[in-house]
Amino acid sequence: MVVDKTLELFDCGHRACGGCGPALAARLILKAAGPNTIVSSATGCLEVFSTPYPETVWKVPWIHSLFENQAAVGSGIEAALKKQGRKEKVVIIGGDGATFDIGMLCISGAFERGHDFTYICLDNEAYMNTGIQRSGATPLDANTTTSPPGKCSMGNSRPKKDMPAILAAHGAPYVAVTSLAYPNDLMQKVERAIGVKGPSYVQVHSPCATGWGFEGDRTMAVGKLAVETGLVVLFEQTDGTVTRVKKVVRKPVEEYLKVQKRFAHLFKPAKKEAEIARIQAIADANAAKYGIDIKLKKPAETPQA
Repeated sequence: MVVDKTLELFDCGHRACGGCGPALAARLILKAAGPNTIVSSATGCLEVFSTPYPETVWKVPWIHSLFENQAAVGSGIEAALKKQGRKEKVVIIGGDGATFDIGMLCISGAFERGHDFTYICLDNEAYMNTGIQRSGATPLDANTTTSPPGKCSMGNSRPKKDMPAILAAHGAPYVAVTSLAYPNDLMQKVERAIGVKGPSYVQVHSPCATGWGFEGDRTMAVGKLAVETGLVVLFEQTDGTVTRVKKVVRKPVEEYLKVQKRFAHLFKPAKKEAEIARIQAIADANAAKYGIDIKLKKPAETPQA
């Protein structure tokens, strides 16, 4: 089915922060999904800034679920539509806290049962709505209100949870990672996910100016740096096999870290070379696993006279 991407189904006038990643992502998601969509959305920033009662920016049917049960609510909607013989698509949207942590049980059950829906995680790498606490998606060494750096800590001590691999292991027919910094890639993957029969998963890397500490006009640039360093890999996995990967000429992770206040402690009062090397190793492992490196040809040497 061809979707008219000129339709604006996530309206203006919401109360998100300037340069809000999830707001930009939600707009692109609905452009790709189209009007024949029902959305179930968990508690979080997106729910709070888009639906302050009695106002809403959603131009499709939308239901608010609890932090932990958005997949169960979406499952019920999908089952009811199936019983009635209706053809609307069910899209579930949750943040990383609702997805990686609090909602894991319901998500696992829904994917195991094989419900025909698309689950989309807006991954801004912390619980932003409740005060920038760490989540299972928070990257190594990031400063959050529950993982502050200090004399005995470099920030968050755990690496980011591999949620795409967890849902691929559930037998999900389609799993993808994208970024709002690549709008066409995001919309294409949402379209493909919706077109798949069964439970599909799309993880959207969604920079947060407030929580990460950068100016709101830098959202796209910061998102691109995450991909260009290899800390975020854009890929698609169909029936357990990786089928598409975005290749890049990688930049050092330092270029990504130094533009965000949540990593400022890695550079002040002195540069923490060992910790930056640990994060670089994560990017290097991603590059090796997915084969993302584009190797440039060395310039030809000038013959000696």
